[in-house]
Amino acid sequence: MKALPGGAGLGAVARQPGAWIDGLIGVAIFSASLVATRLALTGMDALFLSAARAALAGLAGAGALLILREKWPRGRDIGALAIVAGGVVVGFPLLTALALRTVGAAHGTVFVGLLPLSTALFGALRSGERPSAAFWILSVLGALVTVGFAARGLDGPPGPGDAFMLAAILVCGLGYAEGGILARRLGGWQVIAWATVLSLPLSLPLALALSPAHPEAIPLPAWAGLGYVALFSMLIGFVFWYRALARGGIAAIGQLQLLQPFLGLGVAALVLGERIEPAMIAAAILVAACVALARRLA
Repeated sequence: MKALPGGAGLGAVARQPGAWIDGLIGVAIFSASLVATRLALTGMDALFLSAARAALAGLAGAGALLILREKWPRGRDIGALAIVAGGVVVGFPLLTALALRTVGAAHGTVFVGLLPLSTALFGALRSGERPSAAFWILSVLGALVTVGFAARGLDGPPGPGDAFMLAAILVCGLGYAEGGILARRLGGWQVIAWATVLSLPLSLPLALALSPAHPEAIPLPAWAGLGYVALFSMLIGFVFWYRALARGGIAAIGQLQLLQPFLGLGVAALVLGERIEPAMIAAAILVAACVALARRLA
């Protein structure tokens, strides 16, 4: 993908229908991430999982950059790539893995309903996007519905798993927004490839140091979960997602993430056999209604 001209406004890029298609593909790929993480945790430690997925994605990204002979990013882009790496390569995977030790994938998936608001907030702060007041009201309302559901699903006060999920949403929103901005200069897949490569000096040694003593004892579903989050959640999904954010606007395209609770809950039920409560579906529908309207006002 070629970088967008520096003078292209949000109205111009938002009219590109390809941005919505890319965004939907990215959301569909991401929707299975928590379920795949949950599967991987049945046979491996959360720290090893987080390091291994980043290292595998980094090696794949480095291979793609070398084969296609991509130019090195400029000095001004290194800081932005570090933010992307810290948010979506290291922060979100590690925090969600820690959260999913104590909460189910279906419960954690509902928190994804906060991602559009988080992404829009950081998009406004980092890129200067200025959605309407009505957009913000509806986005906040959708976020409140999501948090309200998450709180009622607990037997007691919110626990560490919920705190980890909230932190994951914040760092992920920052990584999404920063990557969307950077993709306008570097291209969608190049951003995530360079971000994973940038994390290799940390992720690869950690993955080797934390590797399980008896890998043959790890069940096949756990390895499959690692493979999915490394190649699809960490790399392939972002090829489409960052390209969509760059072409369609961070706040507007970010609202497509409200499809993730629907898809994620279905995957959790099919793959893990987790029970889907009617309240989960009701919360997802309410949030989606809020954000669908908010997207029109972005």
